[in-house]
Amino acid sequence: MNVTGTPPDDYPALELIDVVKEYPGAPPVRALDGVNLSVAQGELAAIVGPSGSGKSTMLHVMGTLDRPTSGSVRIAGHEVSSLSDRRLSAVRSALVGFVFQQFFLLDGDSAIDNVATGLLYSGEPLRKRRAAAATTLDRVGLGHRLHHRPNELSGGERQRVAIARALVARPALVLADEPTGNLDSKTSDSIQQLLHELHDEGATIIVVTHDNDLADSLPRQVRFRDGRIEHDSAWVSQ
Repeated sequence: MNVTGTPPDDYPALELIDVVKEYPGAPPVRALDGVNLSVAQGELAAIVGPSGSGKSTMLHVMGTLDRPTSGSVRIAGHEVSSLSDRRLSAVRSALVGFVFQQFFLLDGDSAIDNVATGLLYSGEPLRKRRAAAATTLDRVGLGHRLHHRPNELSGGERQRVAIARALVARPALVLADEPTGNLDSKTSDSIQQLLHELHDEGATIIVVTHDNDLADSLPRQVRFRDGRIEHDSAWVSQ
């Protein structure tokens, strides 16, 4: 499989077809119940819903961190739901970037080296990884903070480093899990603005959140309840 971060123009960035995810139990717990979703290249969308709605399971399935029980998951045209673990890891590293609420930065490393870890499996030498990291940090407004460690950065700056790390490999899809969850309102607003700016530049971003205000600020909202899509604002515009 030849995996690249930029899909051909005729493929959605993400496509789920009749996806079911069940967890063992008596009876089994159905966390996703026949989900169908297509996200075009360059979209900025929110997956939103209360606790227990299925959105966290959706995040794991979209990001290839968990396999569906049945159904099809395609990222940039690649069918990933039946790949071997080794091929799935290759797809994940090339096609999906993650942003987490807790940042998950390496405390002892500078911002530039934290971002360069996003290219760790690219085969590029450290010099090139750092050059790409510097460019991406500048893209998110942190070109002046390249050599600062996480404890020298504000919460908003740390989240920008995490976003830069997700973007540095130019993945087909960026998944952001509660990206403003640990931030104050002013900093949250700045991260929302950054997401819109990255969207304007062509990035495909899906934000998974329970925050209705954040979801409503994005161009598309996909609302989950009981493992199903209850509402998709794209339906209204069709």
